[in-house]
Amino acid sequence: MLKKSIAVACLVSSSLWSVSSQAGWFSSSNDDYTQTKYPILLTHGILGFDEMLGVDYWYKIPQTLSSEGAEVYTTQVANSQSVEVRGEQLLAEVEDIIAATGADKVNLIGHSHGGPTVRYVASVRPDLIASVTSVGGVNKGSDVADFVRNAVPEDSAAEAVLAGLTTALATVIDYLSAGGYEQDVLSMLTSLTTEGSLAFNEDHPQGVPTTACGEGDYSVNGVNYYSWSGASAFTNALDPSDYLLGLTSVLIDDSKNDGLIESCDSNLGMVVRNDYSMNHLDEVNQFFGIHHLFATDPLTVYRTHANRLKNAGL
Repeated sequence: MLKKSIAVACLVSSSLWSVSSQAGWFSSSNDDYTQTKYPILLTHGILGFDEMLGVDYWYKIPQTLSSEGAEVYTTQVANSQSVEVRGEQLLAEVEDIIAATGADKVNLIGHSHGGPTVRYVASVRPDLIASVTSVGGVNKGSDVADFVRNAVPEDSAAEAVLAGLTTALATVIDYLSAGGYEQDVLSMLTSLTTEGSLAFNEDHPQGVPTTACGEGDYSVNGVNYYSWSGASAFTNALDPSDYLLGLTSVLIDDSKNDGLIESCDSNLGMVVRNDYSMNHLDEVNQFFGIHHLFATDPLTVYRTHANRLKNAGL
């Protein structure tokens, strides 16, 4: 399922916005700042969606990019599935968008589990992809997923209960967001573990760093690779989701993490930054745009990256 994002007329609407955007001011007169050559497609992570009950997963990001010239689409795949299944679903959407727009290629941006999902598409159909950007991507696994997998024995009663409850949640999210996809929570969990991620990387190594916290190849098979991520699990006391991410962050070996992913493990291709004062949800401007008030606004990061893609001829 896909939805073309609607441009908005004004980006600055309150004094709070002005304070939180101190690292980069938006200019309503710069109508082509984010006008990339190819459409931008946004792909969600686990338990994600494009839009649900009037709430966008990518909160205000499509509108921000569209307002200055970008052609933006949000995509929807199964919210709980293996990377390969999600990747094939995304590939079908990519083909549909290319057919509908007449574009030769698209720029893919994936958050969390969406990182390896967009990587899969670029690996199997590089001719359709101009660039891949991983945002807080599970590119070398998650210590949180490892903890869950190790704490719940395979084929145990506990696993059945966990899978049943999570599948119920995933199914409700899929229904409310009109996805229509079959969910497989255990396959999702396996793909998020370190072991599952490294196995995926064996088949789809493009852009993956070969050192512990380095960069990967910037361009492979004509596809440019980029990444960025946060490194602060708790960023705003007014955001209820910060308290949960603060708890999950203690399961991660490195203190530099976004609450779910170790920052170095999110690296892919050209690393824009892996130390933003953002947590895993701030990276997509959630919860409803509440983020660190005195650090870079997530919307500024997306806006700047679209301009980066534009300047690269993408």
